[in-house]
Amino acid sequence: MASPSTEPPKAPRDRVSAKSSADPVILRNTLRYTISAKEYQTLHKYIISRSRVLRRNAPTVPQVEKLVARPGGEDYNAAAVRASLRLFFASSAALKAYTVISERFLGKENSRGKKIPLWRSPNLRLSISLSTILLLHRILFRFFTRLRAHLLTPDAQPFRQRNKRTTSTLTSELAPAIGASLAGFALAVVPKDQLRVTIAIYSLSRAAEFAYNYAEDEGLIWRKSGRPWWWGSWLMMPIACGQLLHAFVFDRDCFPTAYGNFILKNSPQYVHQRPADYPSNLPWPTTYQVVDSLAQMARLHYPPFTSPILFPNGTTLPPSLSVISPITSPAHPLINSITCATLHPTDPSCLRTYLTYWIRVFPRLTRFFGVLFAVLSIPAYKRFYRLPITSLDALSRRVLKYSAFVAGSVGSSWGAICLFQNLLPRTVLPTQRFFLGGMIGGLWGFLVKNQGRGAFLYSARASMDSLWKVGKKHGWWKGVKGGDVWLFVFCLMVVNVVYERDARGIRSSNIRKGVSSLRGEGWRDWVREEDEKAELEGKPS
Repeated sequence: MASPSTEPPKAPRDRVSAKSSADPVILRNTLRYTISAKEYQTLHKYIISRSRVLRRNAPTVPQVEKLVARPGGEDYNAAAVRASLRLFFASSAALKAYTVISERFLGKENSRGKKIPLWRSPNLRLSISLSTILLLHRILFRFFTRLRAHLLTPDAQPFRQRNKRTTSTLTSELAPAIGASLAGFALAVVPKDQLRVTIAIYSLSRAAEFAYNYAEDEGLIWRKSGRPWWWGSWLMMPIACGQLLHAFVFDRDCFPTAYGNFILKNSPQYVHQRPADYPSNLPWPTTYQVVDSLAQMARLHYPPFTSPILFPNGTTLPPSLSVISPITSPAHPLINSITCATLHPTDPSCLRTYLTYWIRVFPRLTRFFGVLFAVLSIPAYKRFYRLPITSLDALSRRVLKYSAFVAGSVGSSWGAICLFQNLLPRTVLPTQRFFLGGMIGGLWGFLVKNQGRGAFLYSARASMDSLWKVGKKHGWWKGVKGGDVWLFVFCLMVVNVVYERDARGIRSSNIRKGVSSLRGEGWRDWVREEDEKAELEGKPS
């Protein structure tokens, strides 16, 4: 018979938890750079305290406050690191989601089969760049602000006397804003491709806009006369459309593809698809071959056109334009212009073709913008509920104006080709007339001069990008190594200076909040808060 065991009973093991197992230094640093005491208090109140397991294992609010407490209050550097880490993870997740959506639903080329080292991943490097810009901007702004304050103290008077020029620079009101802008050099982490150029061009357009707003508010542009009624951002549209149409015809490799596809999709009266009854064994020019033929016509100074129907045995097209022969061969006998025979071969009247274009395209664009603006107005459903007639009238006006704007811009650009062919001699402005035709189309922006600012800025940015590529292609200028990064730093500097001088020059509330967050002052719109405070103080009690 076995004797009973004389071993003493084992003591129960302590429960492993964050309170008992974590190293205090590691726990303190993890909490400091992950969450603030105030945020942990909110998290504990709404989530941790409602779970028995989390409540038992997680540290209490007083413990966290004691761990992350710093002499002098909030730790600025820890807050900057927290914001940077959150931006890194949020941007990484957003870029990953965008990649998945674009590959599955937008037809983008799948990159899963390509093995790219992690450190060369464009999404990872973009996230690192954005988070580093935020971190460096906050640290540099804090550094130059404290340095300026220190140099202005009586103790720094000997330094000020010895280094007058340096002191004048570092004690300027704009020193922190300009110094913090050096954080923009972290954009160099992003791969040198189209994305970096796009960021630089977008920054340039925004910086120019804010600088103009500030100069206008200060009376540096219009003085006492005031801004003319016709002046506005819509004036960028004729120049942008002129440059884009010229690049579309002569330098399509320097033209945004999406822009070109949109133009061709809404040009049914001028760019002809293969007829349904056309023999499949015979060639038919593609839409881009037609556009290339227009460029070749301009280079040849628009050779005279002879109708193949009237003179079947004659030579009607130069050899370099033979690709459009299926379109021009059945052209109406009354057509004597090679561009008209290409753009509207079945109708000898350019005006009737233009009017037919409106009849076909305007209803299509009305349906498109009707659906688009109806979806965009969903967040403002309360206004529709309170003022249904007024809201519906405003929506209808917006749809009609945008439809007329787009139809007029595209149609007038094509129609101007025929117009100049009939008005100008063949050798006068053979290629420049496309720029003039685009300008005529861009004048339709006047219809939406009060609502189309976003479209005007987008076209202007697309034009700047296209013009830069055209200039590099033809050797008009040479790129500077890292020039896009230097441009981004300069633009960030301009934005910071405008915000420092008068934040009202930045019209967008969200951008003002973004600049405030970059400086470590919180996601706040100080201009709106000041206006609301002044409004409350101005109300009678």
